[in-house]
Amino acid sequence: MNTNQIVISNDDAIIESALKILESRILYDPGSPSMTSPQASKDFVKLQLATYEHEVFACLFMDNKHRVITFEKLFRGTIDSSSVYPREVVKACLIHNAAAVIFAHNHPSGISEPSLADEKITKRLKDALALIDVRVLDHLIVGEEVISFAERGLL
Repeated sequence: MNTNQIVISNDDAIIESALKILESRILYDPGSPSMTSPQASKDFVKLQLATYEHEVFACLFMDNKHRVITFEKLFRGTIDSSSVYPREVVKACLIHNAAAVIFAHNHPSGISEPSLADEKITKRLKDALALIDVRVLDHLIVGEEVISFAERGLL
């Protein structure tokens, strides 16, 4: 048996365990702290999305005190794009009774810079969610680093 396979399997098990622990600390609990730290949001989505070899668009759904209700991977794309449908995002917000969201997606290339398409879909989503009083707090792009639209003034 190849020892590299054992290490990879062991690493995957460790990562999976770490994700479960992190989720249990972050996911909705009425007594849990609010998601007010941009760095905590960045760390969480990086763990969730960094390893995919295709684009994944996800949302952190939050209550009115910014406590995370749930994290959901909504759309799967190809190596360099993903189709995102505002109708489906609105529907997911209503299902989870979210008051706020943080969008996140990965760039498998490792280059975290937002594209014009990223900026356009963020605006479309923000406009759609404004109609149902859901605040968009940020859009995070995961690559070698995590870029925040809010920190760059793009929201």
